[in-house]
Amino acid sequence: MMRLPPRLSPGMPAPLGAHWNGLGVNFAVFSANAQQVDVCLFDPRDRREIRRYRLPEYTNEVWHGYLPDAEPGLLYGFRAFGPYDPASGHRFNPHKLLLDPYARSLSGPLSWSDTQFGYRLHSPRADLSFDRRDSAAAMPRCVVVHDTYEWEDDVLPRVPWEDTVIMEAHVKGLTMQREMACAQPGTFRALCAPTMIAHLRRLGVTTIELLPIQCFMPERHLIERGLTNYWGYNTLAFFVPHAGYLASGSPHELRAAIRRLHRAGIEVVMDVVYNHTCEGSELGPTLCYRGLDNATYYRLVPGNERHLINDTGCGNTLNLSHPRVLQMVLDSLRYWAESYHIDGFRFDLATVLAREPYGFDQGSGFLDAIMQDPVLSSRKLIAEPWDPGPGGYQFGNFPPGFAEWNDRFRDTTRRFWRGDARQQGDMAARIAGSGDLLDRRGRRPWSSINILTTHDGFTLTDVVSYATRHNGANGEDGQDGAPENYSANWGVEGPASDAVILNLRGRVQRAMMATLMLSHGTPMLLAGDEFGQTQGGNNNAYCQDNATSWLDWELAGTATGRVMASFVARLAVLRARHPSLRAARYMHGRHKPMPDLPDISWFRPDGDPIGAAQWADESFHFLGVRRASTHEGGTVDVTYTVLNAHAEDLTAILPAPHGKWTLLLDTTCPDQPEMMLEHGVRDIIVPARGLLLFAAVAAGEEGENA
Repeated sequence: MMRLPPRLSPGMPAPLGAHWNGLGVNFAVFSANAQQVDVCLFDPRDRREIRRYRLPEYTNEVWHGYLPDAEPGLLYGFRAFGPYDPASGHRFNPHKLLLDPYARSLSGPLSWSDTQFGYRLHSPRADLSFDRRDSAAAMPRCVVVHDTYEWEDDVLPRVPWEDTVIMEAHVKGLTMQREMACAQPGTFRALCAPTMIAHLRRLGVTTIELLPIQCFMPERHLIERGLTNYWGYNTLAFFVPHAGYLASGSPHELRAAIRRLHRAGIEVVMDVVYNHTCEGSELGPTLCYRGLDNATYYRLVPGNERHLINDTGCGNTLNLSHPRVLQMVLDSLRYWAESYHIDGFRFDLATVLAREPYGFDQGSGFLDAIMQDPVLSSRKLIAEPWDPGPGGYQFGNFPPGFAEWNDRFRDTTRRFWRGDARQQGDMAARIAGSGDLLDRRGRRPWSSINILTTHDGFTLTDVVSYATRHNGANGEDGQDGAPENYSANWGVEGPASDAVILNLRGRVQRAMMATLMLSHGTPMLLAGDEFGQTQGGNNNAYCQDNATSWLDWELAGTATGRVMASFVARLAVLRARHPSLRAARYMHGRHKPMPDLPDISWFRPDGDPIGAAQWADESFHFLGVRRASTHEGGTVDVTYTVLNAHAEDLTAILPAPHGKWTLLLDTTCPDQPEMMLEHGVRDIIVPARGLLLFAAVAAGEEGENA
């Protein structure tokens, strides 16, 4: 064991965290309101505290000190001294061991205990009381690390946005079932198994978006009910990979997984939660941020600072209007981008991050900082553009450079194929990339992340199998989760054996999946939808770390699962083959790739353009859309997509072709091969609740400029 000096030397106020410089470790931690901060050192064998040092210097609201001869592997934590005055927003309690906000590794689990609360948990004075019990026995230790990893020739794939196909997946749920033949199922090692990579490549997935992989903690009330926070939207440490996904405990497993995925041309996007922490409301535990400086890290209710603003619905809201809190978030993002080669970030409840004290602001400190950052601005940036707070729905209002989850696409697609009235106009706008909401300031169609299903809601199979949510297993009286899902069971609630119902459900699933993959914008698949994953009607399986949420890979081996997976792969091939299906710019019908051929046109069944009467007709459930774009060399790609959400077949007329029409896809007959129509043939039958895709590629002129 190293010989410990009697006191720390001053050290430096930057960088924040505990950093080894080859000769010792510098500690630096921000607190604007603490009166003293101690660093506690622990024995790695028995976890007992072996030394406590006062950080000797305070510079620019940063407490700092230097420990010579200390090395990576050192275990430590902080204790902060200051006023315990909840009415003023201050909750300092030196009896509570605190994590370093910049810790890059943690040793040992966090075991929920009454000692972790700064107040006497069962006191009649609630959080106005004060708890003097030491929490160290129930707390993990921070670990000093030295990040070194041999990336060799790793290169970020940098898939162009217009070529991007995203799959949202949960690391554990994706690989827990052993049918994928993955080693260490449920871990990062399984994520990059050859069988998994082959599956992603076959589906045409270019980018995998992982539910939170930063260290998170389940809420205590879930643990007491035998449940857990499975999804992970409850961050404890913003710089630490979640230990539950590490087979050996080494963070290099994640780096190796990313390197292997990159080698296969697949990007990795992290779902990150910077809107709140796992400390919850003012009645929550004191684990890190609350104990270091509650009044700075969190937004407090003006005039009633005892209480925290809860714009997130999770009890607290990080105060990104403060420069040091904003710095922590940006430093964390850069760390994942540079140390783990992460390709992009999906920001949970992103409206919170861009909300200043006066409300949402496109020019907020967070958004401005991200967009000018030379590292982060070059990564894929995806916003979930809503939150439960005031003015929380902000779809379409994020700045250029951000893509946004498009819930309008989800809801409209479900409603259109369900046969709801007057959906054709909105469906057309969604197919065209939602330019009505996003086409401004030079934004491109890829700005719309077209979602049909996500982790939060029904799976695709459940969308066509359940009319209502079935969340009883969550222990919230079935009242959690969205009450409206725009779903339909098509005759039977839940599993069915009737061949007619099963055939109809399959038709609707494939029609919706084709709508997703053939629309302008960036398609995002939910892992498991490609082979029929079901959650039994649970549309909020956030606490189900079990077979409810784990992908059932046995379904992929069934006849139905194989057909669906092949169908999704075929859609991806068609999307990649035809640039008119993945336009790099918005189409408005003004640009003409060829004379008399607008880039986008809408048709009714008789082959004439859709007029005002059809757009307003409540019983009109048909769309024909012809799209045209120019290849390199002047070749024009022309496709015609026909959507029939009626309950019966329709006779339709194809627009005049520029060359022969070829039927590329019929969602009601997923195995039907491509078929070229006879010259001049334009009469077709569009099957009930079916989508047809035609193409006519012809050499043409460059066309008129827009």
